[in-house]
Amino acid sequence: MTENDLEQACIDWFRALDWEYAHGETISPGGFSPERGHYNEVVLAPRLRSALERLNLGINASVLDDAEKKVRQFAGQSLVEANRDLYVWLRDGIPVEVEEDGHRRQINVMVFDWTDPTRNDWLIVNQFTVKGSKTVRPDMVAFVNGLPLAVIELKNPADEKADVYAAFNQIGNYKNEIPQLFEPNVVCVISDGTVARMGSISADSERFMPWRAANGIDHPEQHLELEVLVKGLFDKQTFLTYFHHFIAFQTSGAGTFKVIAGYHQYHGVLRGVERALNSIQHRHDGKGGVMWFTQGSGKSLLAVFYAGMLRERPELENPTIVVVTDRKDLDGQLFETFASCRIPLRTTPVQANDRAELKKLLSEQVAGGIFFTTIQKFSPEKGLDTVEQLSSRSNIIVICDEAHRTQYGFKSDLDKKGEKYRYGLAKYMHDALPNALYLGLTGTPISENDRDTEAVFGTYVDIYDVLASQQDGTTVPIHYEQRIIDLAVNQAELGSLDEELEELLEDDPEEQNSRTISALSRLESIAMADGRLEKLAEDLVKHWDERLEAIDGKGMIVAISRRAAVALYDEIIKCRPEWHAKDIDKGGIKVVMTSPASDPSALRVHATTPQEKKLLEKRIKDPDDPLKLVIVRDMWLTGFDAPACIPCMWTNPCVAKG
Repeated sequence: MTENDLEQACIDWFRALDWEYAHGETISPGGFSPERGHYNEVVLAPRLRSALERLNLGINASVLDDAEKKVRQFAGQSLVEANRDLYVWLRDGIPVEVEEDGHRRQINVMVFDWTDPTRNDWLIVNQFTVKGSKTVRPDMVAFVNGLPLAVIELKNPADEKADVYAAFNQIGNYKNEIPQLFEPNVVCVISDGTVARMGSISADSERFMPWRAANGIDHPEQHLELEVLVKGLFDKQTFLTYFHHFIAFQTSGAGTFKVIAGYHQYHGVLRGVERALNSIQHRHDGKGGVMWFTQGSGKSLLAVFYAGMLRERPELENPTIVVVTDRKDLDGQLFETFASCRIPLRTTPVQANDRAELKKLLSEQVAGGIFFTTIQKFSPEKGLDTVEQLSSRSNIIVICDEAHRTQYGFKSDLDKKGEKYRYGLAKYMHDALPNALYLGLTGTPISENDRDTEAVFGTYVDIYDVLASQQDGTTVPIHYEQRIIDLAVNQAELGSLDEELEELLEDDPEEQNSRTISALSRLESIAMADGRLEKLAEDLVKHWDERLEAIDGKGMIVAISRRAAVALYDEIIKCRPEWHAKDIDKGGIKVVMTSPASDPSALRVHATTPQEKKLLEKRIKDPDDPLKLVIVRDMWLTGFDAPACIPCMWTNPCVAKG
């Protein structure tokens, strides 16, 4: 197969999806049927104008002139920002001012029909020449209503040097040389015949993902990846839905990034929304199902797209979304993701700071809103055994992250003293919102006794397990190597402590009472006994050096407590003093932790402010930064990706086996 063969096959796949086809030179200046006046123009003006007239009946021609002009002459400060601003226009309508009865007001001129694909114009073009700082010719461009929404770059399957990464580099060159082609862009596709990947205009090569599902293809592994991608993503209704609901833009200190959904997020959200509507309208059981998505596969963004799509369903009458976690740091990380993805959500999320604010938000909210809280805020007031109902509405959707951990306890149990019956926190949450719909997100569902994730939320909506995630490259393989440090431990006491700690952390994972602190202190003593940290540090440094001989990268060390984290840091520095640095922006190893003013100075010196955590996050993600290792206790275990990290995690556990 040559590159031309692959291109022709790709055209055939598009035509099978009922896309019109044209050669680039045919519709260019001087061609048999020109649709643009100059090679630097990327919008097919006749098709755009026809769509504007077709989709905006009754609107004055001069208004359509203004809308067309705004799109054709659009330019932004940077490519990603231009793509973001233009995306909002294309999704919601082009804002144009009109004058009526002496008053000026703004109307939105629609560019696409999102529900009926036949009312849109679909065209696939090959060899489309564009003039910018250079004159270049991308292999294929997909136009909808005259706008170039996808660029496809192909490489010769027979050329070993022209692989998919060469196609990625070519896309990068195009963005610099002809940026106007990418301002309306939805997705870029690269393929060398064997491998096919899709990604956003801001994605690096590792963020280009496969698309492994298509109608009519029962065994996608038996087809070319490019065929599955084209027939899956570029199905007309799929592409419209994807364009409308599965694009977000995140802004951080490093700039603005475009985020697009993977195929597993797209299909998972659609199934989740279908299940939610069925439950609310017909079953009335409050069970939104379980989304089993392995850690690192994009559950947070799946939740964003799920919430955004539900908010646009008219039958839900402007639903309220409540996102529930069981830890403050996880609540903050998830809230940050939602807050940075406001475009698909169409609102600004609110984080409940305390129990009173949560009560106010949920009891006074008539409709709408996205609220974040920890499950602990639903617990009864001190001295009470019950909670008041906050809302009886059925259009409240509760998204429970890490649903396998604290979403149980609907049956009462006697406490250890045998004096009082108690329930789990999930029971009180359901009492407060009795008619809400509950969706469970988890990477590790469980089924044991009265702790059954499916029993609480309903059957699985979608499953994206570790094997699928590793095959797609969304997560890296996990390798486990046992490292044993012999200790004299009372196994009976250790087993008792494990049971006690599991019970305490389940009931009170956020506000540790004196019993929890006592149990942790005994576990900490075991973990730090008999010079164990000295041995652990020596073994860790030796193992780290051996790993670096095989693969470059960074690593994370998880400690049982802040005191253990600092003590291990000191032992490692004894082995590698050159790794130490007082300044937050220097050094090869750091501890990431909070530290109250009551802590001794040895711990306080390692306290990190939110701004310092952000800096360390940036450093650990940068493969060229000298920061190589971080020691954490409970922070940083979730919330962001760090591709530079070696797929290996060291632990400082409370038992002899590492």
